[in-house]
Amino acid sequence: MTLTSAEAPTAVVARPVRPGVTELRLAAFAAHRRVRFPLGPLTLVAGPSGSGKTAALRAYEALARLGAGEALREVFPDPVACVPERSRADAQHRRGFRIGCTVDGPEGPVRLDVAVQAEPELRVVGERLSAGGRTLLETALRDPGRPCVQAAWHTGGTSSVTRVPLPDDRLGTALLPLRVAGRTAGERQVLAAAEQMVLALRSVYVCDPDPDSMRAPVPLGSGRLLRGCGNLAEVLWRTRSECGRRYAHLVAAVEAGCAGPVTDVLAEVLGDGTVRALLDRGDGARTPLGLLGDGELRYLALALVLLTGPGVLEVDPAGEVPAAFQSLTVLADGFDRALDTRQAGELTRLAARMCERGHIRLLGTVVDGRQASATAGATVVDLRPPGRG
Repeated sequence: MTLTSAEAPTAVVARPVRPGVTELRLAAFAAHRRVRFPLGPLTLVAGPSGSGKTAALRAYEALARLGAGEALREVFPDPVACVPERSRADAQHRRGFRIGCTVDGPEGPVRLDVAVQAEPELRVVGERLSAGGRTLLETALRDPGRPCVQAAWHTGGTSSVTRVPLPDDRLGTALLPLRVAGRTAGERQVLAAAEQMVLALRSVYVCDPDPDSMRAPVPLGSGRLLRGCGNLAEVLWRTRSECGRRYAHLVAAVEAGCAGPVTDVLAEVLGDGTVRALLDRGDGARTPLGLLGDGELRYLALALVLLTGPGVLEVDPAGEVPAAFQSLTVLADGFDRALDTRQAGELTRLAARMCERGHIRLLGTVVDGRQASATAGATVVDLRPPGRG
């Protein structure tokens, strides 16, 4: 029997369980104008110095911090640096920048676009949250003399929208769960879209290992890995006994990326109460981390980040959401910095394996993306000018 189009079963689109950012938009930000970055679980932005790689990560981090509820001044301490070069001021001497993203998840793709005024004073001048072709939240600056924007969100009840003023120094989407009652189906859609956007954005760990800070013994502390990984030895000391299987994967990864044999990665408490880390060479010799090269130290730190999670990294996950419905996004500027070709390849393949599981995502920058392009599961965004390869 042949089914007609009316009788045929409707295809069911499987939506991601864990919300994730699938596109970063830089309509006007630093060196970028009208640029879209497709983001997969593992995305590496490639290009030479000055191509805007770091600016892309800076925009993502800014959206993440705004999604977590931080004020504009905290997120953009030098907002003029975000304004595109040669951008002209309008008649009121105003200049600014525009960024946005799309998050896919249980509610489907949800878009967020934000316009920020950098001069003469820093403020949000426009924001739009939308899904399924419908605008769920829209804000606009109506009165420059007041420190607020006029916001309107979808209601779907007797009144199609609700209009209220919101502060002009914070992201309106992050404030919606505190302002929308959820009495109508429309308001519940607004809340679900906002919560999906905020959940995807706020779970971010910015990682930039500093080899010099990792060489010396460190005091015992919280056991959570800092942004610069200067307390790496302390974190190794803590995690060794927490999960033997995960630690075995770390040792295997370190052996693949460091010179000479590695049979274990150790941490020991010294007489003064500090902790130092060492590589066990398997023949009775142990190499303190202080003797390793910059590339080996960065490789080790990034491998540890990929193999751990929010309980080990210095992040603030959404405690009200079960871990099974969250994914952590690692931002790694200079993912291949100081690494040789072998180390970069091993680390990229490790990242692809870990990101495939869904609990972690990674957005990094590399100088040369050709090796990453050959890695299954990696999305490479090439910022090299046309004709240069």
